[in-house]
Amino acid sequence: MTSTSRTSWWRRPWIVPLMLVVAAFLAFSVPPYLTFDPAQSRLKPPEGNDLYYPLLVAHVLFGTVAMATACFQVWPAFRARHRVGHRITGRIYVYAGALPAGVLGLYIGWHTVAGPSVLVANLVGSALWLLVTIVGLRKALQRRYDEHRRWMSRSFALAMSIALSRVINIPAMIVLTPQVDTAFGGNEELMRNTATSIGVWLSPLLLLLLTDWILERRKPRVPRTAPSPADFGTPAVARL
Repeated sequence: MTSTSRTSWWRRPWIVPLMLVVAAFLAFSVPPYLTFDPAQSRLKPPEGNDLYYPLLVAHVLFGTVAMATACFQVWPAFRARHRVGHRITGRIYVYAGALPAGVLGLYIGWHTVAGPSVLVANLVGSALWLLVTIVGLRKALQRRYDEHRRWMSRSFALAMSIALSRVINIPAMIVLTPQVDTAFGGNEELMRNTATSIGVWLSPLLLLLLTDWILERRKPRVPRTAPSPADFGTPAVARL
């Protein structure tokens, strides 16, 4: 093992803050659902739908697995030094995290009571998460590992979008609250739904754009080849 591989963990200073943010988000968001009490739910269950809350709890638990294991998937030092661990956590991320959480997200999104904009955003986000995860899995099975990492990076971005959406909701609420009596006709619920809509639309968009920007920056540059002297002396017709 080279010294580079031994010390590479500290060359990614973002991994520890990332894990701390994920741990803090899960510590705040998950415990109410571990009580299995619908009254503690952060999302209001629709009236008359007894299936919604148990599926919501399952969605939260699968999402927790996805967020926790995703941190190890994007950690280059872990991937390089523990290939078996990378494959194991990758399978856990896909089969016990992203795929079941994404499928359940379609149901949860369809039955949201937060309005049509949130409904569409949740459906689009869940469908995209399933799509990029399945594509990333296929690339791995085909041993096209460079493409696999790119698609799984997008899957990671969508997995983390739920945390960013909660952050975006705070300034959205601050900006929209003074407009309750004007833009929203005194309807506070409509204002809250609008703030939630901003978060669920904007967070995956920002994270996907950031992810692809980073991926493009890390692409190996193709060296430019100098023209051969023969190219300058060869008639154009002969080169056709």
